[in-house]
Amino acid sequence: MQPQDRIAGKIVVASQHYPPDSSTTAAIMAEIACRLASEHEVVVLSGWPGALPPSQTGPGKPRVVAIRNHMSGKAALVRRAMSELLFAARTFFALMRQLRRGDVVLTVTAPFMLPYAVAAAARLRGARSALIMHDLFPDVLVMAGLLKPRSLVTRTMRAANSLMFRALNAVITIGRDAERPLLSYSGMTRSKIRFIPNWATLVPAPRPVAPDNPFRKNVSARYIVGLSGNLGFTHDPEIVFEAARLLKDDTDIHFLLSGWGIGFERLKQLQAAANLSNVSFVGRVEDFELEAFLASADLWIIPYRKDVAGVSVPSRFYNLLAVGRPVVLVSEQEAEAALTVVEHGLGWVVAPGRADELAATIRAASRCDDGSLAARAVKTAARFDRTTAMNAYAALVDELLHNPDLAEQR
Repeated sequence: MQPQDRIAGKIVVASQHYPPDSSTTAAIMAEIACRLASEHEVVVLSGWPGALPPSQTGPGKPRVVAIRNHMSGKAALVRRAMSELLFAARTFFALMRQLRRGDVVLTVTAPFMLPYAVAAAARLRGARSALIMHDLFPDVLVMAGLLKPRSLVTRTMRAANSLMFRALNAVITIGRDAERPLLSYSGMTRSKIRFIPNWATLVPAPRPVAPDNPFRKNVSARYIVGLSGNLGFTHDPEIVFEAARLLKDDTDIHFLLSGWGIGFERLKQLQAAANLSNVSFVGRVEDFELEAFLASADLWIIPYRKDVAGVSVPSRFYNLLAVGRPVVLVSEQEAEAALTVVEHGLGWVVAPGRADELAATIRAASRCDDGSLAARAVKTAARFDRTTAMNAYAALVDELLHNPDLAEQR
């Protein structure tokens, strides 16, 4: 499509995380921005400085504008909150300069202050706005025990959310379980909710368990249980470690752990004190090693705390399925990933807080001879397709650009 053929009204993508950042959020936002740029003018307001990879530059790609941003460590909560507040404020003023009536702005819930700034700027400039709901605040902080359900901060954030949801034109959920908590806000209507799940970044295909796998060859145990990715406030590292402790005398089973976040720091503290022989840590795995690492384990754990349903969806889930591995999910049965596991027979769901149940499930999985599990996992991963998701985002943006009625649904 030639530039003169592009539809009037540009798309602005506001995201703290964007390449060259290597996080999952950055990859998702870059995929969406590049897909939209094939048909529209796209400007990205990014909070991550540095040179873009070649795949993100050139004709038909988004124009990236860097927003000054200081990233504090996840453990430095006060400094991090101040940094995120400043980033949201700078993004608001950048949007006030960039947006025109009829434009569309797309953002995500990281950091949690950013959607408020985006919704306000879009409202003031006569633009339309959409939010990708990766995490629902303050609900996720209440679930993690960082806020009380009836505290002043919680009530203030919920009131602000009601105003924000009223101003937004669309809210994209990545899990079916998000609809119920969203509709508890007075500003939200079902007509604004769009369900567009995330996708596997690896090609869905069975990967056999290979003894010469570089991550497996130094482990003598027959059965490897893996844990990978970011362990944040919504995750429960203790249940994984306690399950490993309960299984320490089973020499057939070994735990291979790799990731980052406060949960992994806690796991390292627990291992430093207990020194379990059936637990090993691997440094953060780079993208080019991800496929080999995910193929190194026989089973993968995704450990959530209580009340995760509707609050968070694990993006790593789809890549675990793509390599043909079963999962054991610690969460409520109604959570999105749990629904998918049960519907398609992809593994096991364990109640939060039940380390004994998790250990028993892992032991049973190590003796399971269901040869069709891998095929079911790969087939399910293929349903969560990048092209399908990108087309859904493109269709939503076209709807926002062309349907003036949406601008009145506030």
